[in-house]
Amino acid sequence: MQSSHLRHGVFVLLCQMVLAGFQPVQAQAKPDTAQTHEYRLANGLKLIVREDNRAPTVAHMVWYKAGSMDETNGRTGVAHVLEHMMFKGTKTVKSGDFSKRVAAMGGRENAFTSMDYTAYFQQIERSKLAEVMHLEADRMNNLNFDDAEFAKEIQVVMEERRLRTEDKASGLLYENLMATAFKATPYRHPIIGWMNDLENMVPNDARQWYRDWYAPNNATVVIAGDVDPEKVRAIAEASYGKLSARELPIRKPQIEPPQRGSKQVIVKAPADTPQLAMAWKVPHIDPAKIEEYEPYALALLAAVLDGYDNARLNRALVKQDRVANTIDASYDMVARGPQLFFILGTVAQGKTVAQLENGIRSVLSELKTKGITAAELKRIQVRILADKIYKRDSIFGQAMEIGSAEIAGVSWKQLDPILDRLQAVTPEQVQAVAKKYLIDDTLTIATLEPQARGASKLPFKAF
Repeated sequence: MQSSHLRHGVFVLLCQMVLAGFQPVQAQAKPDTAQTHEYRLANGLKLIVREDNRAPTVAHMVWYKAGSMDETNGRTGVAHVLEHMMFKGTKTVKSGDFSKRVAAMGGRENAFTSMDYTAYFQQIERSKLAEVMHLEADRMNNLNFDDAEFAKEIQVVMEERRLRTEDKASGLLYENLMATAFKATPYRHPIIGWMNDLENMVPNDARQWYRDWYAPNNATVVIAGDVDPEKVRAIAEASYGKLSARELPIRKPQIEPPQRGSKQVIVKAPADTPQLAMAWKVPHIDPAKIEEYEPYALALLAAVLDGYDNARLNRALVKQDRVANTIDASYDMVARGPQLFFILGTVAQGKTVAQLENGIRSVLSELKTKGITAAELKRIQVRILADKIYKRDSIFGQAMEIGSAEIAGVSWKQLDPILDRLQAVTPEQVQAVAKKYLIDDTLTIATLEPQARGASKLPFKAF
């Protein structure tokens, strides 16, 4: 692993080279595309293999295009619940043995659920790849958990919800922000599910979710590391290739209707300081129109506001005006569903939410009016480039980048062109998206009003 001093030195060198007009640095971020191979098995499973021979390790990931956005009312949280149940055994592997076997190989494994997907991974020594592929293929087709296992695990999930959301003010704030911002898309539901749905979930809900979505024709397998792609393909044919494709449920579009005015929600919960969250509806990358500049300009806008320690929001509101303890901006341009541009802040002692909101609006107004300089934007672009270089030093990071893009409909072949498009964005384009999208008509504001510790839980108020 690189030391922080070395990483800082590489970044400074990149900055100096780019600002001096040295352009070939972009190529250093790009892996040789000849080392990435894509296959489609007869049953519909997509296999992507990234060959990287720098270390004798392999990352093996299975991505299912089934996340919380595919859930229906009354069954929210089932995608995440099934993620837990996938470790509870098959016809040939006892409950808990999957993890034990990977550990015995000297590997690590886990899983995660998002709005867009559910993914499972193992990172192992290269000679163990065939074994984990057969294990993962087995539970893709032969999951076999009993009602008693489900009864125990659903309690674990409900406790996870209590710890991460119900007993955490920031979690409640985010949850209510999403539920207020969206009214049609399932993005309005929490990934972990509403507590009432978890309390009423039954084992067959999880089994039906498994039958609906866990099929080879709804999965992408990504393998990165010290491998021979053709040998990996042969192993995939011998493991995943034996499974049959299944008819998948029809996905309804559930298009979010246009927002016609600002929204606001107040959340009352035990906390030490007030918090403010502002979220604007914005576009994400359309795989059919990947050349359109707006998503790339929005990503750079987020970085201009919060891409480094002395970025605009932190400099103005934390260091100078001291109205915030922390301030963050974020935006994800790769996703299956509608996206939000977020600004989240905690109010400094002695200051008010109104002062923080006014400060944020002032920073945005200045950017919309005066724009940004070419030098400021170039520094941000080189930071993004450097970040990509560091991430691609990781075998696991390469697999993550490919898998998350593929699930959103963006081909791995587009990852480097996307990086090029980020580098091509102009200051005028950043200013243009700020003016177009960061407006009150598409804005949702969530405010946390702190309550004394131990106070009874109070409902939120939306208007």
